[in-house]
Amino acid sequence: MAKPTRWVTDTKPGHSQWYVDRFRRLAAEGADLAGEARMVDALVPPGSRILDAGCGTGRVAAALAARGHTLVGVDADPTLVEAARADHPGPRFLVADLAELDLPGQGEPEPFDAAVVAGNVMTFVAPGTEPAVLARIAAHVRPDGVVVVGFGTDRGYPVADLDADAVAAGLRLEHRFATWDLRPWRDDAEFAVTMLRRPA
Repeated sequence: MAKPTRWVTDTKPGHSQWYVDRFRRLAAEGADLAGEARMVDALVPPGSRILDAGCGTGRVAAALAARGHTLVGVDADPTLVEAARADHPGPRFLVADLAELDLPGQGEPEPFDAAVVAGNVMTFVAPGTEPAVLARIAAHVRPDGVVVVGFGTDRGYPVADLDADAVAAGLRLEHRFATWDLRPWRDDAEFAVTMLRRPA
């Protein structure tokens, strides 16, 4: 059985529903919730198959599906997945722990052209499972496919640890930015968006 994620252990009761309500409100207000999707869309061919790992309420998957891609979203939180299914018909949303990800076992045997890991997902997985999470995501991406990971640099998962875990997962660092809109990386940046590739 998977270890409890930080999403469970480090948040208050009712946090998941608060999160759902927050993003529904932002969408209703017309907030731009597609920045991550725009970047990923620029990296892949039209009609790509994309894994949204840690999909939350499904906003990134929905934005990529609207751009013509085939999306499978995965999250360990059933409340978030239920909201994603209700709000974003089109992508397939599944409940699964990323540290034990086995999508062929859930009827998704085809590899993905890309995976996106947005919304601080890597800082909410269970402590110590970060290498396994990256390895399981990488295992679902085809050779020469990309994995794009974004998280705040002050959230307990140093960028150097990500780099080491990525190498152990068989991924190669290609680019790093300070924002999803591709601002240049700086060592003192508050956010890191890292593009990794599974070698061909």
